[in-house]
Amino acid sequence: MFPIIPANSATVSGNQEGIFGFGTTGSDTAVTNLVSNAGVVSTDVAGVGTARDVPGACEYGGDKGIFGYGSPGVTTTNLVSNAGVVATDVAGVGTARYGVAACNYGGDRDKGIFGYGGHGVTSVTNLVSNAGIVSTDVAGVGTARAYPAACEYGEDKGIFGYGSGSALSMTNLVSNAGVVATDTTGVGTARSTLAACGYGGDKGIFGYGDIHPSSPREASMTNLVSNAGVVATDVAGVGTGRYGLAATQYGGDKGIFGYGEASPGVASMTNLVSNEGVVASDVTGVGSARRRLAACSFN
Repeated sequence: MFPIIPANSATVSGNQEGIFGFGTTGSDTAVTNLVSNAGVVSTDVAGVGTARDVPGACEYGGDKGIFGYGSPGVTTTNLVSNAGVVATDVAGVGTARYGVAACNYGGDRDKGIFGYGGHGVTSVTNLVSNAGIVSTDVAGVGTARAYPAACEYGEDKGIFGYGSGSALSMTNLVSNAGVVATDTTGVGTARSTLAACGYGGDKGIFGYGDIHPSSPREASMTNLVSNAGVVATDVAGVGTGRYGLAATQYGGDKGIFGYGEASPGVASMTNLVSNEGVVASDVTGVGSARRRLAACSFN
């Protein structure tokens, strides 16, 4: 007999491994840290390419990744192979900026999109082909902002959310053709320099961030994204509140938040996300403590 697949269940698995990369320890770096299919973070891998902070990163080609853009306002990209090897700089395309977000989209989860960012706050986007080629600027849709986060949902779509001008909470959905929709009224605590990743095969999660100008600024709450792109209200935070962190999928259907700014300094701890969107307590950090980095999955 054929197996029974429950209604509304995801049938597509995500990538097995992840990579954290770039960021600042106080000085910009290009160091990377691989994430195994069990969510174990490796020691530092020597950096390749231009050291920078607040780039974006996403998957492309079904099993590879790309880092792009970053401070002090560059367009440089670096491809990540399906073995987690970072390539040298590729000359940038589009508007130079930092504080961008990125996610994958498409029927085979094989394309990506960079969007929004600072250095002249914008809402412009740049599509990434299934060969890792970045397109010229696509006219921005929605509120221009820097430091949002983005993740996939629904197996073939994406979502940008939150960010700064002041702290914001609106979201913008991305279709399976890479078309960004107008603003959706925000849900949950407005914040910036947060992180997001997919989980459960077809859902996403936004987490942590900077609730400026509150005191303390470091947040730990999360907001789940359904397989229809609906963002839920705040879930009480788990682990150390921080901002300027990154997140990626691993193990096909799980996620991990890592690194960031946790007063009084940079951090390296991680928090695993189950395939039901439950965030675990802090795991002792591995590798260089840093903030304003990016992450994506591969393999």
